[in-house]
Parts: sequence; structure tokens; C-alpha cells
Amino acid sequence: VSLGAVTLFCISVFSFLVFLRYQIYYGYPLQTYLEYPIIIAQDVILLLCILHFNGKTERALFFAVIYWGGWYMLALQRWIIDLAMNLCTFISAASKLAQLQHLWQTKDSGQVSALTWSMSAYTCASKLQTT
Repeated sequence: VSLGAVTLFCISVFSFLVFLRYQIYYGYPLQTYLEYPIIIAQDVILLLCILHFNGKTERALFFAVIYWGGWYMLALQRWIIDLAMNLCTFISAASKLAQLQHLWQTKDSGQVSALTWSMSAYTCASKLQTT
């Protein structure tokens, strides 16, 4: 698994954190966002497995610090959380474009494609379970 694929996966986990923090910040009922903590936990476990089996376990601390810092920075000001929520769609699209660029440059979709399909299937399965 390439470092780029791991980075893209981390971006998607961060967007889930933004959604969760937004829901909590504005006091929405727990039932409207209960699936997000479960999805985040599942994705973090998957990320730790990817990092462990690629021999990059020390990167887990880096991502943990980024997530923890991001969690608290989102709620510093109301405009920050609103802006982050509005940028989530753009961030998601940008991660897909970065993935397509990587595929174009390498001219090989073998490993990236398998990872992409695995993460997509995993996300869909977890959404079915939590819904």
C-alpha cells in the first residue's frame, strides 16, 4: 500500500471527524450522528492494521496527533467548524482527484484499485451495519 493511499484514507477519516464534531457542536440529537463514532472506530482500526502490516506503525502517532489537534481546533470558533463542514465535499473530491492522478502517473491500477475497492466495500458494509 502506497503512502498516498494511506494519506487519502486518513483524509476520509478526518472528514468523518468533521461531521461528528459539527453534529456535537450544534447539539443535534445523538440518533442523527450515532453511526459516525462507530465508522471512525472501524476506520481507525483498519488504518492501524494497514500501517502495522506495512511496517509504518510509528506513523500512527503522527495521525493520532493530527486528529486530536483537529478535533479541538474545529470548535475554537464557530466559523472554523462551519468552514470545515463546507469544505468536506471539496476535500472528498480532491482526494479522489489525487487518487486518479496517482493512477495516471503510475499507469498501474493494480494495488491502488484493490485498496480502493476494499475501502469502498468496507465503508458500504459498515454503513449497512450501522444503519
